[in-house]
Amino acid sequence: MNVLRNRVLFLAAVVLPLLVSLAPAEAQIGDRATAQVGTQVGARAGTQAVAPALVIGQDFPDPDVIQVGATFYGYSTSSGRGRTPYATAPGPNGPWTIRGDALPQKPAWAGNGGFWAPDVSRRADGRYLMYFTGPSIATGRMCLGAALANGPAGPFTPTSASPLVCDAAEGGDIDPSSFVDTDGTRYLLYKNDGNAVGRPTILWLQRTAADGLTFSGARVELLRNNRPEEQGVIEAPVLVRRASQYVLFYAAGVYTGGTYHTSYAVSGSITGPYTRAFRPLISTASVDGAVNGPGGADAVGNKIFFHGHLGSGGRGMYVADLGWANDYPVVRGSRVRYEAERGVLNNAVVRTGAAGASQGAVAARIDFADSWVDISVFAPTAGNYSVNIAYAAGYGDAQHTMTVFPGGAVTVVNYPNRGWDNWTQVTVQANLAAGFNTVRLQHRTRWAELDHVEVA
Repeated sequence: MNVLRNRVLFLAAVVLPLLVSLAPAEAQIGDRATAQVGTQVGARAGTQAVAPALVIGQDFPDPDVIQVGATFYGYSTSSGRGRTPYATAPGPNGPWTIRGDALPQKPAWAGNGGFWAPDVSRRADGRYLMYFTGPSIATGRMCLGAALANGPAGPFTPTSASPLVCDAAEGGDIDPSSFVDTDGTRYLLYKNDGNAVGRPTILWLQRTAADGLTFSGARVELLRNNRPEEQGVIEAPVLVRRASQYVLFYAAGVYTGGTYHTSYAVSGSITGPYTRAFRPLISTASVDGAVNGPGGADAVGNKIFFHGHLGSGGRGMYVADLGWANDYPVVRGSRVRYEAERGVLNNAVVRTGAAGASQGAVAARIDFADSWVDISVFAPTAGNYSVNIAYAAGYGDAQHTMTVFPGGAVTVVNYPNRGWDNWTQVTVQANLAAGFNTVRLQHRTRWAELDHVEVA
């Protein structure tokens, strides 16, 4: 390596403490940038190992999915197939068949127009409760309603001649979602449609009785739009409880375009405060364009369902594997970024102030036979994954040896000379075991610095 650069890195090593232990896994998984994944790096090579699967290739937006016995049921926003179309499948990946309209009877309070984002859950009494969004005649805004049926296919019958939640002053209310906690307490989540009237958009939590219709106490604010990339909109809340925390999935951005995406926030308490993930969970960029504007997500077991724009028009339903890394969600086919400087470094150093690098720091001086960086990555399921490595090399083409543990599979990674601080990605394929794996990048020839890896 160039003598001057060696001296700079040596000084960095003296001034900065050597990072020799992996940051907590949840911190790495949770550190998802607010910008779309991959925008800070150069050209990509290779292909994505496993993309989300398009399982309903026609208009089926805002999907809600439940499993009843061996059958999966999906419900969607209004389309040419009905007010609340529903579909069934023998498994999450299909084949899915659209069956008809689960809500053939329009509630008395609703006018003409689309019905949005239904949610179906089974109550303790065995009946099925549907929440839906419909156009209120009285207010001219979208409001929340409810309907009941004896089975998941319906027909669902409205429970009241008036909406369940309807506040025109806050823009109306949309995107209802049910949640039952481990103690059996039932809740309703929804969004006030503030972006429709120039007011804040807020995700709300309302405790209910076991019937899902009788409210208990005051509603609680969970999250409100306050980030530029959200474009004034957060919506489609879905709550999941994990052993250590609650995970609130939500969509952000304008649903008509490719910037629409799915993100999440976490809290140790159901009422918050909730901390947003650093980076979107699923975006057009994070899936390398395999889905355009992924949003309206619903998590069911080890699968996540969401919609994306179809080239033929409308929004189809996609499904992907969902895993949990220390109770943080990871979606197969959606890039997760792991900072190299947070890995375990052997005979290497952390260099800060790296121009253009993700979070401003990189793993550097990986210059000797015993120099390597160990990065812990998570795979929702076992199989082939793309490992996208962001690097810089300025004194000729360089190489690292990549070894994956468990298993010990070895791959030679080539880093074309693109110049120092010109962070570029190369893509290699790796077979990963389900759960945590260690990716070791070890010096082989010449010199390269590492910014981060993204695994999908």
